[in-house]
Amino acid sequence: MTEQPTSFERPQPGVDPANPRGAFLRSPAPAAGTGAALPAQGRSGGEPPAPGAAPGGLAPDAADVPGSEHSQPGAGPDAEPDAHRPRPAPDGIPVQPADGQGRVDRVPGGTERRTGQVTRPGRPTPMRRDGDRLRFVGAATRRIARGIDLDEIVMGLCRATVPTFSDAILVYLRDPLPVGDERPTGPLVLRLRRTDRIPPERDTEGGGFMPIAPPEPPEPSELDAVGEELCTVRPGSALAEVLRGVRPVFTDAPAARAALPELLGEEGAAAVPDGQRAVLAPLRGRRRVIGAALFLRRPERIPFEADDLLVAAQLATHSALGIDKAVLYGREAYIADELQRTMLPETLPRCTGVRLASRYLPAAETARVGGDWYDAIPLPGSRVALVVGDVMGHSMTSAAIMGQLRTTAQTLAGLDLPPQEVLHHLDEQAQRLGVDRMATCLYAVYDPVAHRITVANAGHPPPVLLHLGGRAEVLRVPAGAPIGVGGVDFEAVELDAPAGATLLLYTDGLVESRLRDVWTGIEQLREKLAATAQLTGPDHPPPLEALCDEVLDMLGPGDRDDDIALLAARFDGIAPSDVAYWFLEPEDAAPGRARRLARRQLSRWGMDELSDSVELLVSEVVTNAVRYASRPVTLRLLRTDVLRCEVGDDVPQLPRLRQARATDEGGRGLYLVNRLARRWGATRLSTGKVVWFELNHG
Repeated sequence: MTEQPTSFERPQPGVDPANPRGAFLRSPAPAAGTGAALPAQGRSGGEPPAPGAAPGGLAPDAADVPGSEHSQPGAGPDAEPDAHRPRPAPDGIPVQPADGQGRVDRVPGGTERRTGQVTRPGRPTPMRRDGDRLRFVGAATRRIARGIDLDEIVMGLCRATVPTFSDAILVYLRDPLPVGDERPTGPLVLRLRRTDRIPPERDTEGGGFMPIAPPEPPEPSELDAVGEELCTVRPGSALAEVLRGVRPVFTDAPAARAALPELLGEEGAAAVPDGQRAVLAPLRGRRRVIGAALFLRRPERIPFEADDLLVAAQLATHSALGIDKAVLYGREAYIADELQRTMLPETLPRCTGVRLASRYLPAAETARVGGDWYDAIPLPGSRVALVVGDVMGHSMTSAAIMGQLRTTAQTLAGLDLPPQEVLHHLDEQAQRLGVDRMATCLYAVYDPVAHRITVANAGHPPPVLLHLGGRAEVLRVPAGAPIGVGGVDFEAVELDAPAGATLLLYTDGLVESRLRDVWTGIEQLREKLAATAQLTGPDHPPPLEALCDEVLDMLGPGDRDDDIALLAARFDGIAPSDVAYWFLEPEDAAPGRARRLARRQLSRWGMDELSDSVELLVSEVVTNAVRYASRPVTLRLLRTDVLRCEVGDDVPQLPRLRQARATDEGGRGLYLVNRLARRWGATRLSTGKVVWFELNHG
């Protein structure tokens, strides 16, 4: 019977079969009791090797050349017709042979040509050529580059190398990590940032790894003892010299072996396998060494090769540069967060007759700052100013402009200007900041005594008022022109603000997106508020915090195109029976009359225990007012959760607390107010000022 050659035995056209480069790839029949025997390729039976052929069925010259083109895998059912076409590399890069000379090839019978050991299905084969290393480095660096923050990059390094490149890895980073070009101060301290080890149960023969996790916790191995939490690098020490050299080194080198006790401790250094089974790779960033990585293989594994130092160098370089960028990104994110935190109110004030809640959402995690802001500013007479604004864009520049406009609004609110005047001055300020400094703003002032709200708008979406019965109403407020246009007038409207109602102020990011226009979003917001109010019944308004969360839930996956600022105000108001108001002529008898009026009102309210303190403080404040006033002085008492007393006059100068000398006859009135009152303050009005103080009552 004539044997026909297989596709692997078909000589190439124009090639002499006697030439080793054109020799047939034949495999001898397996010999009993020998591990080096290989099965025949593409035959039902085997035949002895040709005379002069090298072991393994290769030609004499090809058997000694590590990169020979004849070192191809055996033919299988799906073999390509061209025997010399290179096959794709395996997914993982296996460890290398110990002697650095032989190759490890698989044949269809499931054995390795070098050892004859049976390979397990699904495990990576040992690396056959330098192209495998390049593919591994490319895949590993892509995995490292996917990380944004520090933990993701370090984890990417660990997951890319274990178990493909090493059995364990320890990553040490400088503590603290330097940022950019800043010069570190103090000694070089390395802290173990992350360690990753593969359990012994996942290993297979010959350096491969099973992809299935062990069902039970693995037994501790000698690699588990490697590692020290903190390491201080002494100048001139062996570890300092290794780190200064930058290049990865085998730990069997004298300098590296001397550096291990300093890095890992005496016990950890003793657990490092002997031979070339550990690689110490310094991590150098853009300016300086920022850490070190230690790659380890167990003693029963094939050691590293010299070419693996190049792989470790590539991994260390890409990881160090990624860590440098992650630290810079973290600093930028920290600056952005701090900028946004300082631009927005840290906490909302506790104002009389109104409860407040707020939310702020950036457009994306990568753009944490923007031009949206909200504010609540206490005003004289127990009033409160509610402000929501939006500067175009969501960049650092927008946030800086927003901060300037918010500061200007707070200053103007302190002057107790009408809402339309506040917007007018904000418009002038935006024009002074430069061209194209556009913003929208809505400014409202709530008076809990009059149960009224005054609103002025500068191109902002209208607020929504949720009534106690569950009806949601979009307030009809003149739109006005945006801030920064210049040459326009702003108009204010005064509306009812009944007790129990909730006013919702927001920016356009809540109601406008690529999927819907602004008026559609406003209508959806109104319906959402009405539906939420129905859940609590007609007599109980929904809780403010829960209401804010429900409003934000209306956002879909594609609706976060812009920043969102949200301010909710629940109007409790102050009942007329809890307010007492008088006019006092600026004369010497005014303090005595103020004491009698205050004592009589406290008796009606059943607060006689506060009479002595209130009489003393009212007398001192009214005395200071009538001393300089030319018009009647106002006295008002408000009973809420605290007792508040307000004294107003037509003098704009604010009183200042000072320490009176022993020989002074006056100057102690505000000192008494400061000592006895729960809180006190003075606010300038357009027609004068108001001095107020608060006392706790049972």
